[in-house]
Amino acid sequence: MPYKQRSKGVEAMQMNDSQRIPASKANVWAALNDPDILRRCIPGCQSLEMASPTEMIATVVLKVGPVKATFSGKVTLTDIDAPNGYRIVGEGAGGVAGFAKGGAKVRLEEESPGVTVLHYEADAQIGGKLAQLGSRLIDSTSRKLAANFFESFAAVVAPSS
Repeated sequence: MPYKQRSKGVEAMQMNDSQRIPASKANVWAALNDPDILRRCIPGCQSLEMASPTEMIATVVLKVGPVKATFSGKVTLTDIDAPNGYRIVGEGAGGVAGFAKGGAKVRLEEESPGVTVLHYEADAQIGGKLAQLGSRLIDSTSRKLAANFFESFAAVVAPSS
């Protein structure tokens, strides 16, 4: 269940969940570090390019309620423990719509040789016009975006049967 806190026009939330992916831990780890796979899985992602081995530059178009915005920003990988997990931190500016920043601790657990459980603990802050839309709309949109990402990610990473 997301945790919400509002202060000075900023909405903050936390989400924790896990996703069972029918693929080896090595394949899931490789996909988590492949900008082309991530670009295809991130909802609204227009571009995602490696700037360095631990930094990516992204452009994402999101629609939250009546507000549609293009966010440009940077994503950084830290606390890298290959192939077990890392922390991903990002921030982006969406012009008059506001800003978004946050991160996630991602941990991979091998359930069996062909099944990996991806655990994540994510936190995010949204400010500007987006924060004025209300926490319920932001929470439901955040959950939907996370679910869309993981469904797409599992479909891309898992071998076809």
